[in-house]
Amino acid sequence: MFNIKQYRAKAAEYGALSKGATDPRQIREYKKSSDSFGSLAESEEWLADNFNKTLQLPDGKQPTHAALAAEEEHVLRCLGASVIMQWNTIPTKLRRELFDTAGSMGELLATVELRGQIARFLHKHKDDGLAPPK
Repeated sequence: MFNIKQYRAKAAEYGALSKGATDPRQIREYKKSSDSFGSLAESEEWLADNFNKTLQLPDGKQPTHAALAAEEEHVLRCLGASVIMQWNTIPTKLRRELFDTAGSMGELLATVELRGQIARFLHKHKDDGLAPPK
């Protein structure tokens, strides 16, 4: 998981790419990624600044790092599965945004490969009621 500095670095990286790009679509994608990482940085910063205002488990009942990672992975899998199960009911514009956001989650040089993997997954499961975004 990224920390605040890493999110800000990614936001700056995509911001710089948007300034150097010439294709309007690519510029929009880079700006969207920059904005997303900037928002994630702001959220992490807010959580860090307001941690004492959040609910805490009693001392001695804090889960281990591995347990937290497993719990987060489970939550992400459940959220992902629920999105996939509702894919055809999601408006096309939102499907495109979800696809674009998911495709930009990896390393910058691997985004094309990741987007291809996502598109192949959606295409493979199109008979399950899924279809890749248009």
